[in-house]
Order: sequence, then structure tokens, then C-alpha cells
Amino acid sequence: MSRRLPRVAAAVLTAVALLPLSACADPSDQPDRVVRVAAAADLKYALEEVLALVAEEHPEIRVDVTYGSSGTFVQQIANGAPFDLYLSADLAYPRQLADRGLATAAEVFPYAVGRLVVWTPEGSPVDPGPGLAVLTDRRIRTVAIANPEHAPYGRAAVAALRSAGVYDQVAPKLVLGENVAQAAEFVSSGNAQAGVVALSLVRSDPLRGRGSWVEVPLESYPRLDQGGVVLAGAGDPAAARVVRDTLLGDAGRAILADYGFTLPGT
Repeated sequence: MSRRLPRVAAAVLTAVALLPLSACADPSDQPDRVVRVAAAADLKYALEEVLALVAEEHPEIRVDVTYGSSGTFVQQIANGAPFDLYLSADLAYPRQLADRGLATAAEVFPYAVGRLVVWTPEGSPVDPGPGLAVLTDRRIRTVAIANPEHAPYGRAAVAALRSAGVYDQVAPKLVLGENVAQAAEFVSSGNAQAGVVALSLVRSDPLRGRGSWVEVPLESYPRLDQGGVVLAGAGDPAAARVVRDTLLGDAGRAILADYGFTLPGT
């Protein structure tokens, strides 16, 4: 059997229900300004430092980041994924979004140039000093790279292997990560004996000193011009631009350089 509230109590509850939200809740409990970022996996550790600056200087802005493959993000954004800012490992992808009306050309910006390394894990008997040629060594049974179908670093790795004349020998050994961070994880976990991955990852605190690496010559693969865009569907475009401007500012550029990125125009 249901119980009826006393008339006075019922009247009070009805009045409260009709009050505007601002009268019922402390403004400090309202959600912060939120920026949803889709970021290339090679940015993971560098971007975390940049976002620490955002949090310090703009505590009213909360940044939610999803890391992954740049090409996969393009498909997700085209299908309506609710991102505000897209940071790609290939500047061509933000330009594609602008061409498709999902952003404006004026919002597209370059932020860095990525670099590749050959990396062998701690304890490996193989010295990566000779570069890509070392991947033909019989002691290396698996070589991790990002999936070249949708990851710019994977395409660059394949191009570098071809340029070095070792692709046919190394191809049977390749294991593909969904993105370059996963490829690096394959190496650090011992599931691959070597990898061709982003310099920015092997210079991060979690991976620094956990193996040996040598940089792949820049001329052996297409330049990894990285860029981003504030998306047309951004819920708070001004907040997204704050994140962008922090990345492109002097402090952000210094962080990118610390992680081995070359800066645009250099």
C-alpha cells in the first residue's frame, strides 16, 4: 500500500522541483569548461606536460584526452565523435576534415615534426647502432611498428625500411600496433625484439632507459609534419583554443623539443 506525503511536505517538494537549477545548486558544483581532445599516440607524454600548464593557468578548463591512431580519429570525427580539438601525427588529416566541412581551413595549424627511431629493449643482445639494417639480424624475430593503414608513424616506418633496402627481409617479422604507442609497448613488454617507433615515446619517463635506440635518418621517410584543428562542432571553441595556444606557446614548444620533436619551420 502506498503512503501519501503530508500536504505541507508535498508542497515543499513541488516548490523545490520548480526552482531553476542555479537556485538549487552551488555554482561551484557546475561542470568545468570541458575540452575533448583526440590526440595522436606519439603525443601522450609530451601533451600531459602541456596540459599541466593548462590546468595551472586555466583551472576552469578540464581537458579530456583520448590517444590513438590519427587515421582512426578522422573516421570517428566524420561519424560524429564529439571531439573539440584534434591533434594529428599527419597535418594532412586536419586539412581533410576542413575540406569536408568538419572544420575551417583557418583553424588548421602545424605544431611539430615527428621523428623515428629503431629501438631494442633492455637486455637485448642486439645493438641498434647500425640502424634499420640491424632488423635483419636473425636474433630479432619480431619488429613492432604502428599499423601503416591508418597510423602516420607506421607509414613512415615502412617507407624507411624500403629506403634502407631491408623491407622484404623485415616484412615477415612485422607486428602491427593499433598506434605507435602500442607498438612501443610491444617492445617494452618484450613481445617484440625491436621496433621502429616515435622518438617522443622513447624519450618519455616511462620508457627512457628501458632499452637502446638510434634515430632513423630524416631523409629516409616522408617528413612527419604534425598538425591539429579546432573542430567545427566544438562545444567551447574558446576553451579549445586555449589548449591549442598553450601547445603552440613558448612553454609548449619547449616541452615538444624536450621530447625530440622538431618545431615547424625548422
